[in-house]
Amino acid sequence: MGHELRFFLNDAEIRLTEAGSRDTLLDFLRLNRRLTGTKEGCAEGDCGACTVLVGRLHEGRLHYEPINACIRFLASCHGCHVVTVEHLRGADGGLHPVQAAMVEHHGSQCGFCTPGFVMALYGLWMSKPRPDMLAIETALQGNLCRCTGYEPIVKAAFAASEAGGQHMDALNVERDRITAALAAIPRDRVEVARGEDRAILPADAADLAQVLAQNPKATIVAGATDVGLWVTKFLRDISPAVFIGHLQDLKRIEIAPGHVTIGAGVTYSEFEPFLRQHFPEAVDYWLRIGGWQVRNAGTIGGNVANGSPIGETPPLLIALGATLRLRSAEGTRELPVEDYFIEYGKQDRRPGEFVEAITVPLKGEARIAAYKVSKRHHADITASAAAFRVETDGATIIDARVAFGGMAGTPKRATQAEAALKGQPFTAETFEAAARAVANDFQPLSDWRASKEYRQQLAANFFRRFWLEQQGADHRLRRVE
Repeated sequence: MGHELRFFLNDAEIRLTEAGSRDTLLDFLRLNRRLTGTKEGCAEGDCGACTVLVGRLHEGRLHYEPINACIRFLASCHGCHVVTVEHLRGADGGLHPVQAAMVEHHGSQCGFCTPGFVMALYGLWMSKPRPDMLAIETALQGNLCRCTGYEPIVKAAFAASEAGGQHMDALNVERDRITAALAAIPRDRVEVARGEDRAILPADAADLAQVLAQNPKATIVAGATDVGLWVTKFLRDISPAVFIGHLQDLKRIEIAPGHVTIGAGVTYSEFEPFLRQHFPEAVDYWLRIGGWQVRNAGTIGGNVANGSPIGETPPLLIALGATLRLRSAEGTRELPVEDYFIEYGKQDRRPGEFVEAITVPLKGEARIAAYKVSKRHHADITASAAAFRVETDGATIIDARVAFGGMAGTPKRATQAEAALKGQPFTAETFEAAARAVANDFQPLSDWRASKEYRQQLAANFFRRFWLEQQGADHRLRRVE
């Protein structure tokens, strides 16, 4: 077992023997290293002012993506390459093409949010040299601008793509050296502490099971897109924290006849290409989970494991009939995702267990849809969400699975509405009957996101929307504002 965090920051190797579970990357950058180009705005992964790039090895390849430094814990940077705005430079040593484009197109006024925008656009510039408007809008979902508006920033993104130069960029020039350096970091268990505040990084999934057997009350941290707020907003003590975002055996996506198995550590962004291939109807829904930075860090397994009634993935997984594999030092067990949620704040996860994988049946000929309503279209908390899987023989509904989030203390199926659909003709009248029946499935609460009456109306309208969209040939990828 090691007692040293090792990672690269811009062009320097960092070795730390003292670090706590609650130490954030943002604080380390600003307070310890005086890299103040990375800003603190919301401290909850919402505004993007703290955006940095993090490079990590996956199957031997170095992959960079923008993340929020404010809710990224320092311990989770072990084995990574962190890149801040100070590292950007052009081939001539001057402004980077993204920075030059922001200047040329007047993409900044007060300048506070600008480094975050630059880093998000830098990530896009590296990964998609010729982005279209949708790709640019998607890349900027997690960045808020209150000065210039987005038009000059979008123009800057197009101008940077026209400027090109990716092959001469520092991250490409240095790629082989950084890859070799990261690969040389031992993949043993690492444990560091600051006083009594402990952070543990297991070597692999088997070691994770042993760590949790020894520390059954430990906080499991994957992408920290939720746990990060426990610290920055609620000042909670999460020690000992067990970090699992680096575990490669939890990042596998395995496609077999009839199903796909998703490792619990797979992020939303990592699963997106597979979603586009197998469940294209849910792509718009998927892209409304946080902003790009959140999807690069947040994991599907973590979204399910924490049991939030407004998590976006459970309704979709439940509607698709997914199963969950839990693992501990004593072995594994499986259960349907819908059975994992017992009541608000309580899940069927025993001490020492962790979510290891989720298996999703492939859709066959079913009609699938997923919807989310929130105050903002992107990067906002769900008021209500619904997912549908409806199987027909052409004229009659053979089977229907409909799951909701935000309507009860847990993600939950609408059994009364499902009963109103099964065995009935695939008509507007049938879906209108289901819209009436769903009122018997839930007794939602009122809160600052939505009133109970509004949620009840939404639930009914989701059935009407599903029926109407099925009448259009382009319903699968239609974007609804």
